[in-house]
Amino acid sequence: MKAEILQRAANEARGLAIDAIFDKASGHMGLPLGCAEIGAVLYGELMRVNPKEPRWLNRDRFILSGGHGSMFLYSWLHLSGFAVSMEDLRAFRAKGSRTPGHPEYACCPGVECTTGPLGQGIANAVGFAISAKHAAARYNTPQHEIFNQTIYCLAGDGCIQEGISREAAAIAGTLQLDNLILIYDANGITLDAPLGMTQVDDVAACFRAQGWDACEIDGHNLQEVENALRTARLERNGHPKLIIAHTTIAKGVPGFEGTTKGHGEGGAKAWQEAHANWGLPTDERYYVSQTVRTYMEQLAEERAADYAEWKKDFDAWREENPKLAAELAAGQQLAACGLSAPETLKLIAPFDGKDKVATRVSAAAAENAIASYCPAFLSTSADLFSSNKNYLKGAGDFSAQNYAGRNFWFGIREHAMSAICNGIAYDGLFRVSAGTFCVFVDYMRAAIRVAALAKLPVTYVLTHDSVAVGEDGPTHQPVETVSGLRVIPNLDVVRPADEEEAAGAWACAMERHDGPTALILTRQNVPSLSSVEPQLTVEQRRAGTLRGAYIARREQSSGGPKLIIIATGSEVILALEAAKELGSDVRVVSMPSMWRFNRQSAEYREEILPRECSRRLAVEAGKGDLWYRYVGERGDIISIDDFGFSAPGDQVLHDLGINVPNIIHRAQTLLSH
Repeated sequence: MKAEILQRAANEARGLAIDAIFDKASGHMGLPLGCAEIGAVLYGELMRVNPKEPRWLNRDRFILSGGHGSMFLYSWLHLSGFAVSMEDLRAFRAKGSRTPGHPEYACCPGVECTTGPLGQGIANAVGFAISAKHAAARYNTPQHEIFNQTIYCLAGDGCIQEGISREAAAIAGTLQLDNLILIYDANGITLDAPLGMTQVDDVAACFRAQGWDACEIDGHNLQEVENALRTARLERNGHPKLIIAHTTIAKGVPGFEGTTKGHGEGGAKAWQEAHANWGLPTDERYYVSQTVRTYMEQLAEERAADYAEWKKDFDAWREENPKLAAELAAGQQLAACGLSAPETLKLIAPFDGKDKVATRVSAAAAENAIASYCPAFLSTSADLFSSNKNYLKGAGDFSAQNYAGRNFWFGIREHAMSAICNGIAYDGLFRVSAGTFCVFVDYMRAAIRVAALAKLPVTYVLTHDSVAVGEDGPTHQPVETVSGLRVIPNLDVVRPADEEEAAGAWACAMERHDGPTALILTRQNVPSLSSVEPQLTVEQRRAGTLRGAYIARREQSSGGPKLIIIATGSEVILALEAAKELGSDVRVVSMPSMWRFNRQSAEYREEILPRECSRRLAVEAGKGDLWYRYVGERGDIISIDDFGFSAPGDQVLHDLGINVPNIIHRAQTLLSH
């Protein structure tokens, strides 16, 4: 009887999907129709969720990596009792709806993360699995197992083909994430062609070689699907699980099923024929039978009871372990709301400013001070802890032998690392940062873009920030990289000039709760700005960084500046040295973050960059295009608009015009006009 109801639910979910896609003449019907039996077993049988408490800490997580098949997710959320109404389904892909074209984080209950860029959802799922393992290691006790959830991810051929999936799978296998189940919708079809034209891999063998268990099933056989998923969920043997489910794309749509045409919306025109094939009314759309409604309502009650039992256990754990409970609550608060800038800066002792220090080193000191106070703060690296300096001292290494460790070694896998960090951030228990060389952030760019879109407060520690890298040459010398990051909406990019600005940069990152932050840091040692401008206080530099820009050297004339030099990062000290030679009418503005400055009031921006002074010179060791906003038509820019070369860093900077004499020369030219 139950099998009959689940099959009916699968077909009715197919109907909801094709109806919504037909209405909008837009969408992707292939996955929702091909994976309906998988949805029936997950949402109609096995998943431990509570639709009335969709953010339950110990819920199972479901990630739809193939986000184009969003109607699969929306249909099953609706059927299983989540707050996704029939009206929401009818509003599929409409502006402002809770059911956008690809699932978006926080758009409706039950959507765990933003997916669409193929393969990233697999890495997100690894992040969720890591978060669950870390939470269990930190907070479970012999008396109370409050974290034991399972992470399910549904992916298609496109996800499997993207390189990020193999990066993420390698990490999951190494870390023995046996709480992770990846369901591969193997329908043998990609958007353009049969799979055989682009893939001959033995996917099961590939995953087994990376430490996974793998099996193959008929994805339309409810019993096989249930047996495979149930076994994978119960068998915690140190291996993540891959279930290869052989399915038919667009199953039930005549002329489209099993073909490349079945990927998109075209077959939705045949909704009546498809309804007939699924045993649904051909004169009614958005049909759900009372039998399925009743079954799902009873299941929702059972799930609510399961949640109530867990809640009772959780309350007992909280009473018996007040310190752990307070730490867990503080971690959730940190993940959701961040740490205020004043609180952050109180944790970071002022630097003495006597010696030259690379901003990667001063930023590391700031990061460790924060981590010492915030147990929920985690750090990750793409095999560069020793170079990025973002290792958390005394916090241990996360591994299959120590899931409580707070330093994550991801190997040379930047793309997977950044998407895994997104998964950790989505889960909402911990605050995470990721480190690599600045020039290699392009490997992470797709995941950074999603973090910005989904408003995830991930911090990127990006060192070796300019051609000052030197002898490693142009492959390792970022030129366009920082500007490329600055054009991503909702990504704060902060390039501090010295140790106190580095402290301010971390305060910028920690106070963010609605988007990521990229910290752009030097490898080479740089002097404190106070070594040239002794009157420049610690508070001025820290507070100025929080506001994006501030006056590092104020002109002495009462009539305002005749020239303003704007610089960022390691070039600020050069601007200050040049200004000393140029005279008392020259102002120097340090601008560690363009977009933080842009968000300030018009009054503050006018105070820093008064319109009356149109002679402005911007200095940065990188592409200069974005600086035109600040220098205007009468201004000038000293920048680097070509690749560098292999030589000592000081020579590269000098020969490319990033030096005091060139700043003086260009400034004098401006003053003479």
